[in-house]
Amino acid sequence: MNKIEKLCIVLFLCIFTNFSFSEDWSIQDDWGKYFQKESVTGTIVVIDQRTEKRFIYNQKRALKSFSPASTFKIPHTLFALDAGVVQDEFQNIEWDGVERTFQAWNKDQTLRQAMSNSTIWVYQKFANDLGEKREKEYLQRIRYGNMNPSGDIKNFWLDGTLRISAVEQVEFLMRLYLNELPFKVEHQRLVKDIMINEAQKEWMLRAKTGWGTPDNESQVGWWVGWLETSKGAVFFALNIEMPNGIKDAVKRQRITKAILKSINALPADA
Repeated sequence: MNKIEKLCIVLFLCIFTNFSFSEDWSIQDDWGKYFQKESVTGTIVVIDQRTEKRFIYNQKRALKSFSPASTFKIPHTLFALDAGVVQDEFQNIEWDGVERTFQAWNKDQTLRQAMSNSTIWVYQKFANDLGEKREKEYLQRIRYGNMNPSGDIKNFWLDGTLRISAVEQVEFLMRLYLNELPFKVEHQRLVKDIMINEAQKEWMLRAKTGWGTPDNESQVGWWVGWLETSKGAVFFALNIEMPNGIKDAVKRQRITKAILKSINALPADA
């Protein structure tokens, strides 16, 4: 059993049992300064494969479930590929001609563009093609959050019934990293490829943002993913309250990168 598999077992216990964060976890209350600097409330879970250390800030919130918003594009892409709704990263997905808020959405898309631009209408098309029954089957297959896609098929991950916690996000990402999800390895590798945000000689960052506005809840922003280095991967899942909407969006990356630098995962000048 390798290091990541051991960490996944610990996270599985955290998710599916009445688990309390013990001495196996490093409770990082001092990381509150990064959130306070940005004037937001939130949590972050970090699993460092290099050292087998597990860090957490605001453990109560780390176990609380929120709408995954566009972080759901990671598993949703796997669902679409597996079902044949989309064939590969080169397929042209035709724009429906409806003008939307972000200009980058108002044109044909490929999978890579849809992930990079976080193009909602592409994934709404996937959801409509898959239907609620298959969405639920896929969610149950990978044990993703509360596995509930009921309600509006085009919005269940944005402002609907689907919920996931930061701890669950990291557990899912670790299985994807290992190609251990119940999908073709080539599909898992493709999803990881289109998740690349930044790359330098010594490291590569794969991640996805999310911004959800569920009914009767405050706006929640996500940044989830992992940093790959020659010494191992460093997984993270952050969520914050975003009372100022789009003005708070950049804080997700700023907080996470500051924390990754504090544990020497990212270089200071990254």
